[in-house]
Amino acid sequence: MSILVTRPHPDNEATAAALRARGHVVLLAPVLKFEPIAFQDESEAGFGAIIVTSANAIRAVAPQLRDLGLLDLPLFAVGEHTAAVARDAGFDEVIIAGGDAASLRDKVTRSARGKLLKRESTLLYLAGAELSRDLGGELGAEGFNVVTQTTYRMVPVRHLPREVCEGFAAHGIAAVLHYSRRSARAFLEAAQDEGVEISALAIPQCCLSETVAAVLRDAGAQVFVAATPDENALFETLERALRPRLA
Repeated sequence: MSILVTRPHPDNEATAAALRARGHVVLLAPVLKFEPIAFQDESEAGFGAIIVTSANAIRAVAPQLRDLGLLDLPLFAVGEHTAAVARDAGFDEVIIAGGDAASLRDKVTRSARGKLLKRESTLLYLAGAELSRDLGGELGAEGFNVVTQTTYRMVPVRHLPREVCEGFAAHGIAAVLHYSRRSARAFLEAAQDEGVEISALAIPQCCLSETVAAVLRDAGAQVFVAATPDENALFETLERALRPRLA
């Protein structure tokens, strides 16, 4: 039995390697495709820090970071994975939040009480084209000036790989892993287009957060939610979801 990973490339490769190390057979079906958007800074304000909710936002502008003078700024990353990508891109001062946008907002707000940030600081928010919440507005309400720069978009992939469709038809897939609300929605749409929705939703759907899970729960799926929004917790949820099936 295989585990289906819907996470976009290149992060899906690291997830697949981690799952294989745990003894799982893995199928990959990235249901969103990463497309960078050219960085055009029209703001004349000096930035005090950068906030990032996705590693893709950093990847999209990585070739420009040094020329733009951004690597010298502190960067607030939503979680460990995004922080690792930021360090690889050349950031030295990386502050890590608890894995979701709410914890990132709180981390930035608390930092203003110390010496790292001033309440009136201008923050550069490197963001995707579609946002699950108005993080800039929330930080604005806390007194910060937030400049949101869209650096990438994630485009839905309308078709699932042939081996995935065959896996659903043959009941050869044990569970599906979901990492974002958008990818969960794209997975549902692709499964519908391929005519495998019933078999695809008949198996456990393991989700990184309750926000992700809501999309699949509304579709009638059997949903399992990670205790915390990180991959290790998601893997633990996967094992819990598989336990009855492997008994």
